[in-house]
Parts: sequence; structure tokens; C-alpha cells
Amino acid sequence: MAAAYEPTAFTNSYEFTQGTGYVLPEYPFVEPAEVRSGDVSKHPIVIVGGGLAGLTLACSLARYGVAAVLLDEDNTVGVKGAASRGICYTQKSLEIFHRLGIYERIAAKGIQWSVGRTFAGPHEVYSFDLRQQSAYNLSSQPPFINIQQFYLEAYLVDRVRELGQVQLRWCNRVTAFKQDDECATLTIATPSGEYRMRADYVIDATGCHSPFRAWVGASVTARKGDDRWCIADVRFTKRPPVERHTWIEAPFNENRAVWQHLMADNVWRIDYQMAPNADPEEVSREDVVRERLAHQFGRDCEIQIVWVGPYAYRSECIDRMRHGRVFFMGDSAKVVSPFGARGGNTGIADADNLAWKLAAVMKRRAAAALLDSYHEERHEAACQNVLVTNRTTRFLRPAAGAEKRFRDAALGLARQYAFARQLVNTGRMAIANPYTRSSACGASGGHPVQNVSFQWADGSKGTVNDLLQWVDGRLLLLLFGGLGRDTPPQLRALSQAAPVCCVQVLPGDEPANAVEHLRDPLGHLQGACQVFGRGWALVRPDSYVVACGERIDGALVRAVARAMGAPDLEQEAA
Repeated sequence: MAAAYEPTAFTNSYEFTQGTGYVLPEYPFVEPAEVRSGDVSKHPIVIVGGGLAGLTLACSLARYGVAAVLLDEDNTVGVKGAASRGICYTQKSLEIFHRLGIYERIAAKGIQWSVGRTFAGPHEVYSFDLRQQSAYNLSSQPPFINIQQFYLEAYLVDRVRELGQVQLRWCNRVTAFKQDDECATLTIATPSGEYRMRADYVIDATGCHSPFRAWVGASVTARKGDDRWCIADVRFTKRPPVERHTWIEAPFNENRAVWQHLMADNVWRIDYQMAPNADPEEVSREDVVRERLAHQFGRDCEIQIVWVGPYAYRSECIDRMRHGRVFFMGDSAKVVSPFGARGGNTGIADADNLAWKLAAVMKRRAAAALLDSYHEERHEAACQNVLVTNRTTRFLRPAAGAEKRFRDAALGLARQYAFARQLVNTGRMAIANPYTRSSACGASGGHPVQNVSFQWADGSKGTVNDLLQWVDGRLLLLLFGGLGRDTPPQLRALSQAAPVCCVQVLPGDEPANAVEHLRDPLGHLQGACQVFGRGWALVRPDSYVVACGERIDGALVRAVARAMGAPDLEQEAA
């Protein structure tokens, strides 16, 4: 039986990689008890895939105190042969990692950046500083941190172990699946034998080659282009600025695009756009890569190639992110070109979205119907990210005719006129996606709340994430301004009928008339919630606003019910 278990194979042409490589942690295989006993165990949640999305979900569930099992077919983090993989992590992802307790490790290891510069030929045509933009400048986390993906995954593994609750099973490959009205059943192969497991819910985080798509009959909308790149992770003696540099027509790459980023360990990521008919093995040869790097940085530059490999961009999106008991997330749900950091970051957001909903259902705080909103919200986000990245792809590799003429005109104008620089598209930098089609949000909600600062009642500093940690998976009701005489009894009734924690937010030193209160002298918390004047904002555990309002009335009660996938609570709270 043990001989039937094959080691994890290379994927996506990574067999052509070169370089000294990275040293990845390895985790021991532990024989599952079911192999020896022959029992079919039952678990509430089984996560399949120990990549970025799967481990983020596992860590989130552990933080909420929800039991789960994670199965991964390999014995390490990262993708076999893919080395660093993703490197650029958004403010929203960093805020999520802050809630999970690994942000400080990421900040200590990674590289913060906010300035990006775009060149066409030898000329700079566009630059930006994200710290000056309102979408980024209020959070306690920076706009971006660059760090190799396997570091994040290793930090998540360590944090899951610290928190408990979630079993991590390495070298456990799912080989068959079926589901019915009672449960899902998985067949799992291991180095020591095969066993079966049942689950209430299965989360597929196995990546773009997911077998679950075929097992559940999922349909996928896909688009494969001919845009090919060679990705090089290098150390060298010359140190460019700690900025995101992009070339649309790089003179040192046959007038094709180039990306340049610094990440952890003084390793630079250089992405070279290749000819559409480029041979993956040829472009990844070390001597070819060294010649390309010498052309860019000069022959006097000493170069160490850590890792290099080819990559072909494509986009695809599953048409439904929930099929019965199976939820698709990360690359299993959609694949986008990495422009603007909309790849792995969307998988992190998928996990954050689903985790609190599963926890609420498992703890009987919410109706099972709430889980349907996962598809509504994250599919909208996936479609938007596919659309945005496809537009970038077309700008960087325009078709002959109108697309090429448009790009040439945009670059020509951008060199002289500021208004044209917004037309230059080297990747619209990712921000948290709003939700406009969700049954779990009202018309006044669906927008994210940054991890802004405020003052606790004693004058010390707090953040939104501190509040979310305090409410522990419940809804957070923020009440801005003074409260009427009838308000406290109404709020007590609401808190008794639903999982809601209420906090009064005061702009200055005026007396509070609620036990739980804080102060927002700069108005950052109120602005982040998009509440103007007196009013309230109902915030979910994933730091999204359910709804806003001016008065404590039936609209608030309906918003709570909507957020929990529950029947109307108005009569219970009356």
C-alpha cells in the first residue's frame, strides 16, 4: 500500500528551474490513527491544501476556537519547485495577519515599500507613493510588504501549532470524494496506507489543478494567453532603491516589460517578459539568465542566482465557489495574473471571509444560510480581479492595431502630461474588494474598515483589530456620539437576542453614557466606517461593514439578522 503513494510532482513547468534554491522547512509525516484502525472518522471541517489560503483559513478557525483538520499532500510549505512564489502582500492581508498574530514576524523579516516608478524605455513616465493615498494612509499596517510566500506559510504553520484546535496532516493526499445530504466522504492516500474521513464541510485550497472541480462538476470560465515570463530571484552587489520599478519597454529586455522588487534576505525579484513563443527550458537556463541580468545591471555586477524559472500567465474563475458541502478558495477558485498583487492576496481574503462564517455556524450563532454569502462576496471579488488583471495584460502585451496604438499614445502623452499617467497600466495595486451583491450586507454596507487607531477610555492607543479580538467572532456595533435615554435598554435587548457587542464612540472629552466606550478624537474610526455625524456602523469579524444608520430602530435589527443569515430578530429584540 505504501508504494502507491507518489511524491508530490513539479507543476507549471517548474522542472526547468535553476539556481541555488531556498531551504524550506520539512514537517514529519505522522501515520493517521484511521490507517491502522480502519475507522472512518468524522470532522466538522476538513481543509484540503496547505498553501497560503488553506493555512490562513486553518489559523483563522483556530483563533476562533473551531476544530478542523488540514490535509496536505507534501511535507513542506511552498510549491514544489516554485521557490519563493508570491512576494507582495497588501495592507488588507497584513491586517488579517495582524489579527492572526503573525504580523510582527512578517514585518521583521519582510521589506516595506510604498513608492512605485514606471518607465518606458529609459524615461520615467509615472510614479506614486501609496502613503499619500487615502486608501492606505490610515491603517496601522503599511501599504505593502514584500516577503517570500513560503515564509508566510511557515509562520502560519507555527501559529496553528501554538493555537491548537486544527490538526495538520502532512503527506495526506485526497484521491476520491463524494457527498450527499448527510456528509462529505474523502479517501486519503498516505505513505503508510489509505483511509477515509467524513466531514460536514470541505474547503478546497489545493490550487489551480484542483481535482475537486471535476469531482463536483464545477464549471470554469478561463482565458489562456501567450504572455510568458521568466522570473529570477537574485542577489547582487548593486542595490537599486527599495521601490517597485516597472519597465513597459525595457531597452535591456528587447523592449519588453520588466518588474523589479526587493524582498527578504536581500533577494531581488526580477520578472522578464519573454517572446510569446519562448521555450521555458531555454529562458530558464542559468547562462541565459546571467546574460540578461548583466545587460540590465552591468557586467561588473556580481550575481548570485537563488532561483529562476518560467511562468505563463492565464486567468480563470470558477462559476460557483460553493458546491454543496465544498467551498473553493484561493487558486482553486480563480487564477489571475499577478499584476497589482491580486493573486495570493485574494486567497487570504477568501479565507478570512469564510472563517468567521464557519465559526459562527459551528457555534450556533448564525444560520447555515450565512455560508451562501461566501460565494456572493468572494465571486464578485474574483471577477473584479480577473477583469482588472486582464486589462493590465492587454496593456503590457497589446494586440496589433487599436490596442497597440492606444498604448503608444498613452505612453507618449504620459511623458509630457500628468492627466495621461492614469492611462498607463502596469498593474492597479490591490485594495480590499467591496461587496455590492451580498445577502449578508445592506445597501449602506459592504465596504472594508481599515485597522485605524483610536483611544481607549483610559487614553491608551487601540486599533480596530483590538476591538475585533475583543468581540471574539461576534458582530461589533459602533455607536458614534451621545446616546438617548431609551438607547441602552434597546441595546441590551439586542445583545441578548443576537451575538452583538456594543461600543460607544465619542469624538472628544464629553461624558460617556455607555460602559463600553472609546474616543476617536481624529475621527479616523468614524471615517473608516463611513459614518458622518451621529449614527451607527455594524462591523463583521472580517472588518467589513454590514450596514450603517442614523437611529436605533428596526433597520439595525434587520441588519443584524442579515449578517447572521437568520430570521428577523426585530420581535425578539422589541
